[in-house]
Amino acid sequence: MNSNALWEVDIKYGYIHGEDRFFYIASFLDVYNRNIVEYHMGLSCTAEYITIILKRALMKRGLYDKNIDLVIRSDNGSQFVSHKFEDTCEELKLEHERIPFKTPNKNVHIESFHRLLENECLSRYEFESYAEAYKEVSEYMNSYNKVRIHGSIGYIPPIEFYQKTL
Repeated sequence: MNSNALWEVDIKYGYIHGEDRFFYIASFLDVYNRNIVEYHMGLSCTAEYITIILKRALMKRGLYDKNIDLVIRSDNGSQFVSHKFEDTCEELKLEHERIPFKTPNKNVHIESFHRLLENECLSRYEFESYAEAYKEVSEYMNSYNKVRIHGSIGYIPPIEFYQKTL
């Protein structure tokens, strides 16, 4: 496997104590290099947002409107079974692979990342505002990709591994 062969996508929820509401983080993770290619954080997370993030991720990697063999693996959340997301994958000529119900182990890389996000970021704060949550999550995502080392890719950060394997 190489970079841009398999991306896993999922949604994580966070809580803003000061506003008594939830927020959503949708992330696309490249399984080969563990890089969070793109993510969305917002007070809602519709299929429309997911398609926008996917397109941004492809643009970021220089893959938009290219003929590539990229598989997008997701669970069966409403955003991923929607016609909007399915039509977008078809339009972009991407294979969308949905894991069987109640098998998060089939999407283990993104599930593992979301566990890290929870343990290393979200659970450390009682956010008072969406702005505070946004700041901390953005800083975590940047650190995860550019600073945090990963044993599975030679004890270097994902962005460094990605650049070495281009």
